[in-house]
Amino acid sequence: MNQPTGITRRDFFKVGLVAGGGWVLGFYLPRGEGVWSEAATESATTFAPNAWIRITPDGTVTVMLHKSEMGQGIMTSLPMLVAEELEADWKTIRPEFAPADEAYFTWITPTFGAQFTGGSRSIRGSWETLLKAGAVAREMLIAAAAETWGVEAKTCRAENGEVTHPASGKRASYGSLVSKAATVPVPKEVTLKDPKDYKFIGKRMPRVDTVSKVNGSAEFGIDVKVPGMLVATVLRCPVFGGKLAGYDDSKTKTIPGVKQVVPISSGIAVVAGGYWPAKLGLEALQVQWDEGEHAQLSSEKIREEFKKASEQAGAVARREGDALHMLAVVGKTVEAVYEVPFLAHATMEPMNCTAHVREDGCDIWAPTQAQTGTQQTAAKITGLPAESIRVHTTLLGGGFGRRFEIDFVADAVEISKAVKAPVKVIWSREEDMRHGFYRPATYNVLKAGIDGKGNLVAWTHRIVGPSILSRVFPDRIKDGIDNSSVEGAANIPYSIPHMYVDYVMKNTGVPVGFWRSVGSSQNAFITESFIDEIAAAVGKDPYEFRLELLTKAPRHKRVLELAASKAGWGQPLPEGRYRGIAVAESFGSFVAEVAEVSVDKGGQVRVHRVVCAVDCGKYVNPDTIEAQMQGGIVYGLTAALKGEITIENGRVKQSNFHDYEMLRMEEMPVIEVYLVESQEAPGGIGEPGVPPIAPAVTNAIFAATGKRIRKLPIRAEDLKKA
Repeated sequence: MNQPTGITRRDFFKVGLVAGGGWVLGFYLPRGEGVWSEAATESATTFAPNAWIRITPDGTVTVMLHKSEMGQGIMTSLPMLVAEELEADWKTIRPEFAPADEAYFTWITPTFGAQFTGGSRSIRGSWETLLKAGAVAREMLIAAAAETWGVEAKTCRAENGEVTHPASGKRASYGSLVSKAATVPVPKEVTLKDPKDYKFIGKRMPRVDTVSKVNGSAEFGIDVKVPGMLVATVLRCPVFGGKLAGYDDSKTKTIPGVKQVVPISSGIAVVAGGYWPAKLGLEALQVQWDEGEHAQLSSEKIREEFKKASEQAGAVARREGDALHMLAVVGKTVEAVYEVPFLAHATMEPMNCTAHVREDGCDIWAPTQAQTGTQQTAAKITGLPAESIRVHTTLLGGGFGRRFEIDFVADAVEISKAVKAPVKVIWSREEDMRHGFYRPATYNVLKAGIDGKGNLVAWTHRIVGPSILSRVFPDRIKDGIDNSSVEGAANIPYSIPHMYVDYVMKNTGVPVGFWRSVGSSQNAFITESFIDEIAAAVGKDPYEFRLELLTKAPRHKRVLELAASKAGWGQPLPEGRYRGIAVAESFGSFVAEVAEVSVDKGGQVRVHRVVCAVDCGKYVNPDTIEAQMQGGIVYGLTAALKGEITIENGRVKQSNFHDYEMLRMEEMPVIEVYLVESQEAPGGIGEPGVPPIAPAVTNAIFAATGKRIRKLPIRAEDLKKA
């Protein structure tokens, strides 16, 4: 069976909703390719009615995964969607990563479509598509059986990988119907199942990738081996934006195993027979750098620039009423400045990629979140047409947005092209830490106005910081607003009569990129901490105060109530423990978290328990949701307690996990996750667990110490008892 390659957008399917709850589908792709087609692929060995499904005579159902697996469970949950409408036998389902192809595009800007994984869209962006893919295949298999038996299709049914004819007792496995089904026209209309009849969706299913990850057979990017492969390491200028000025490789070439030294656009690479000689060769290399304009950049200078910029009005992200006027006339105001640092993604698997550039094509094996970006980058470097670039997606040892970038892919393609051999590039941990695309640092000025009755009537929030979209998708900057910078701030759910949120874009020379939950990761900390400050200022319980303000946000209110109830809000705690609460919406899902915290005399914070309530609308696998909430909480808690990238002389000071620490097992809190049953549209789940955890913890710290944390990470010296 040929893998789908090279279709155009015009060839891809169109879908529309019609009366009666059915779906009208129009598909096209040349015969013999496994994507939507007006007539099913004619093949004696494989039935491939669309881009996502292949069924072979032995009954194996291969589900093509157009998303990347970085721990979020899509190797199980995406096939569950297909299996549901296909009426498949789960034991026959096999996931396989799809090639880079327009058939799998997601539209991410008005003018640009791409195959990628991000924005917590794997399920919510695939729900209807994969259900329909399964339903189409099911109806074609039923039609094939009915035609074979000489009966009407409506008298047949599909169940557990078979088509049956109840009246006669006849039955046929899907595998036995492959050849016939390949000749059946694609139905123009399919009706999806009533959710009450679901067999897979909403049920707990063990992850299909667990065994391979436990026994070590799972292939991550760093595990790739191809015949004749060399290994390279890369050195970049330690200053952002700097360039290679010169080098002396005489010592490097004396190291056994070193093959070549290759200058590339990002710096310089040493190519060897294995990683260790490449690493030693890089250490022996004598390099001169042109450090460029950012050689004197520092965290202190960036902060001062942000502070100065905060004195000027920014682009308006939200305006309701007249908040600036109200602040001038109300009886009481609350003011605060909140700051968050740059953060690294710190994936467990460092950046790596294997490429083999040939005259007639290029193969790339990569732990990537961006298949289209990988393909386009390789085409640009090699001059080859995109259809000659084959992208083999491996498992990702952590992504968090970092592997949406393609810098590590460009390294491998450039080096392979230069040495005319397959090359695996492996970044050292130090290069990985010091040459990332960091979560933006921001400086935030907030003010609240309280009337004579203790009501919150005005709110202003000025955000100063660099823009991700200005680099990645500049066409999405509208009227000076980067929506990724203001999410979690411009859309706070509280009913406040007068609101004003503005944004001052201040790019610094430090590269910034998408970090798990993006702007919501820092803005939820800021806004949910500040709402706590206001509650304290008016003498109200922070949970009750939120409820009063959530009059137009029922889903926020519901998760808040559930988390508070399960955490025992208002009930006594063991001596020395205190609670904090926060709620946030991101990526279409609503999450509330209650943190139970203690602070010792030395200012050390311990998070003992986190109670999480989540409303993500319709969901596939509750086991996955719990795991992602736990993972998001650990990720966000690590950042709150430990995370900070600092700049000195244009360089990142941190280099490895000794000075960019992770949460340790003994520091792990007990986490309880509660799901809200909902028939709302599916929301994301990979990122929404992150935003509420930092404010839940810092609000608990205030309850414990009376001290506000307005700057992350949380520092013991700020909480020491006198």
